[in-house]
Amino acid sequence: MKIAIAAVGKIKENYWETAIAEYVKRLSRYTKLEIFSVADEKTPDGASLGLETQIKEREGERILAKIRPDAYVIALAIEGKMLDSVELAEKLEKLSVEGKGWVIFIIGGSLGLSDAVLKRADFLLSFSKMTFPHQMMRVILLEQIYRSYRIIYHEPYHK
Repeated sequence: MKIAIAAVGKIKENYWETAIAEYVKRLSRYTKLEIFSVADEKTPDGASLGLETQIKEREGERILAKIRPDAYVIALAIEGKMLDSVELAEKLEKLSVEGKGWVIFIIGGSLGLSDAVLKRADFLLSFSKMTFPHQMMRVILLEQIYRSYRIIYHEPYHK
């Protein structure tokens, strides 16, 4: 099974790039991993609800254009289901056993994900009711994917 992470926005600080590179290296022994980003839209201060919806839709169109039609899509969303690390590992293992070729995790922009992206998702995953910067969320997600593989292969990993 191959894993991809699709995220809105670019990584701006080197320390996030360093952390991402470390987890990409660690994950390379378990899976093929792709990370790609799509451009984010600038949201003016005091933007109306209608404008925010348009921005999410434009970002969503960019994301959906890069999603493989046969992929199992997991969208990160506050309203999604919260899993602990073992449950996430079990979910990834089950998807692998079911023969899913690609699992794609989607991280939205500052306004979240469009309705179209949420509808395309096969599973909505929540890490918290809190909002995290998309750069940090990439690192958190990569760490949890790495932890999942350590659990799946019964390898030690700190708690």
